Amino acid sequence: MSPQDLKSVLQAGLLSFPLTDFDSELRFAPKPYADRLEWLQPYGASALFAAGGTGEFFSLEPGEYSEVIKVALATCKNRTPIIAGAGGGTTLAIKYAQEAERLGAQGILLLPHYLTEASQEGLIAHVQAVCKSVKFGVVVYNRGGCRLTPASLQVLADSCPNLIGFKDGFGDIEKFVSIRQTLGDRFAYLGGLPTAELFAGAYKAMGCPVYSSAVFNFIPKTAMEFYNAHAANDTETCNRLIRDFFIPYIALRNQGEGYAVSIVKAGATISGHSAGPVRPPLSDLKPEEFEQLRALMAPLGPQ
Repeated sequence: MSPQDLKSVLQAGLLSFPLTDFDSELRFAPKPYADRLEWLQPYGASALFAAGGTGEFFSLEPGEYSEVIKVALATCKNRTPIIAGAGGGTTLAIKYAQEAERLGAQGILLLPHYLTEASQEGLIAHVQAVCKSVKFGVVVYNRGGCRLTPASLQVLADSCPNLIGFKDGFGDIEKFVSIRQTLGDRFAYLGGLPTAELFAGAYKAMGCPVYSSAVFNFIPKTAMEFYNAHAANDTETCNRLIRDFFIPYIALRNQGEGYAVSIVKAGATISGHSAGPVRPPLSDLKPEEFEQLRALMAPLGPQ
């Protein structure tokens, strides 16, 4: 898949990032992971981000990373494009990107670098180095320590033909509008705030109709119902789901640090497709929070 082909895919429908399955000893569990991907296939996500943020990329060592991408590619071959997570310092991010390309992934999501603040010049050099190390498509995730300006993105657009996507995780309306107006259709634009459904309408109004869904991991039928309503401008359905599910879900998610991942793993367990526990430094939901989530999911019916 060429970078431009990947760009077209990213603009075509709902995206998601599957959980990574761990066993009770916190080891990667390839068979449950493959089963998860098979379960999600029929619901119709246009692409999946393997070993992404919700897939606990930050907790995987390089050997595990390779196994996760291998299983995703083998399971979804000729059906759903796989975009691999890649991140960390520049040298390590390049190694992840090159490994993903070697294994046959269709592109990478370049996650933020680790810990330190960085100048715009440093961020440009980092993204350029990763893009130039591979031939397939790259999506940059504007989040955490990576906060690119419109001017920096213009430099990257001019110097990196395979940088084809921009995923926003800040929600800064002024900055996003400036980026969208400056870069036009040069990038595929993706909404990337946690629980993106709540922000989908606002992002669509800014010229970003596509987003990645975490709840697709445990309520895929409802996630697709919301996306299809969003795409069809069915505000009644979107508002109903936001009111009845997403707002109380976010209130529950906000009860603990790192729960943006933990609550998704809890939801998968409730739906009958457990991905096991989260790895430290994340922590699982408390029992009473788990039961609150179960009660919130119950009216949505079987998925």
